Amino acid sequence: MTKPHDTTYRGPLAGIKVLDFSRILSGPYASMVLADLGADIIKVEPIEKGDETRNFPPFIGGMSHYYIALNRCKKSIALDLKSPEGAQIARELAAQSDIVIENFRPGVMDRLGLGYDALKADNKGLIYCSITGFGKDSPHGDKPAFDIVAQALSGVMSVNCEPGQAPNKLGIPMGDMAGSIFSLFGVLAALHERNVTGHGRHVEIAMLDSLIALQGYLSQIYFVTGESPKPVGTQHPSIVPYGSFPTADGHVIVACLTERFWHNFARCLGRENLIEDPRFALYEARLANRNELEPLIHERMTQDTTAYWLERLTDFDVPNAPILSIGDALSQEHVAAHGLIEEVSHPEIGTMKVVRGPIRFDGRGPGPATAPALLGENTHEVLHDALGYSEEKVDQLCRRSVIGGRTAVKDPI
Repeated sequence: MTKPHDTTYRGPLAGIKVLDFSRILSGPYASMVLADLGADIIKVEPIEKGDETRNFPPFIGGMSHYYIALNRCKKSIALDLKSPEGAQIARELAAQSDIVIENFRPGVMDRLGLGYDALKADNKGLIYCSITGFGKDSPHGDKPAFDIVAQALSGVMSVNCEPGQAPNKLGIPMGDMAGSIFSLFGVLAALHERNVTGHGRHVEIAMLDSLIALQGYLSQIYFVTGESPKPVGTQHPSIVPYGSFPTADGHVIVACLTERFWHNFARCLGRENLIEDPRFALYEARLANRNELEPLIHERMTQDTTAYWLERLTDFDVPNAPILSIGDALSQEHVAAHGLIEEVSHPEIGTMKVVRGPIRFDGRGPGPATAPALLGENTHEVLHDALGYSEEKVDQLCRRSVIGGRTAVKDPI
């Protein structure tokens, strides 16, 4: 068993090679998680500006916050995939890879000669993952898709607001991340299958499909009642009391998901009589009488401060939380105890902080992170070490703009 202090352990995917053509968010987040699990990631970027997110402000030392957030622990090579030689380099790297990830519109990789059928000819065990907005068979297949588009079409924006307010997008890019998460399920399942059969798979994930799959009970409410769920803000469509409640100086989250927690909460409020009140005794009754129960809760909780209620709710074993800002969330004791923030060294910026992955094995999280690479920082290294290209050949490719970034070109003496 690997010991938690064993810094030589990279993760269960150590030795797995990933060639990542993706950009923006849905693909890069997936490949970053694979890196956290120990895989070697080679990120392929356009030679001039790289991944589009390199240009998204705000910046630190010229590097985008967005790119930093999604591209730690990867090597970067810069290729002109539209040139025959650039595409050939990509094919040679794919022939050595276990996994390829791309998130272009359907048909783009085929036109470059880098689609699944082309690459599997030289690598029968290749697992090829395509993340798209809608999938090639969708009537929306040729349309551009970004996070907010998937959120709008999934229905989730219609319930993400207070009653009577305008629809709103989720505060995190869940449309993109849903595609990332399900692509990881598919890739890891295909990797397991390949260990048995020796053959790879084409894993296809649509962002819209993934977000609809995450709706859970919201879809089932529609199937059961025939009516689309209405927005309830921080409250729950079928569980009461649940959500944000006002205090004398702010708000507190309370989540009474079980009858035991409801009883604890009523006692916490000093309103034990509510437990036996037929209007509030059971789930269905509380839901039907939400408009009568919640004002009673509000009236009591606004008499005392947030700090008072957080302590009292905890004493009565009622699930509760303050509503933290992003900065406060990153500064809380839990984050420090789990080591979720790591400092890494960047060759131009110096020390920077990054969020570590959440998966632990035998009590230990991901291995030490490396800073996001400069554009094409590893081009020469990859072409030389992985493909055996000579420095002279790399230099020629650079001069013809087939590759970009740091290469074997030497400074003049």
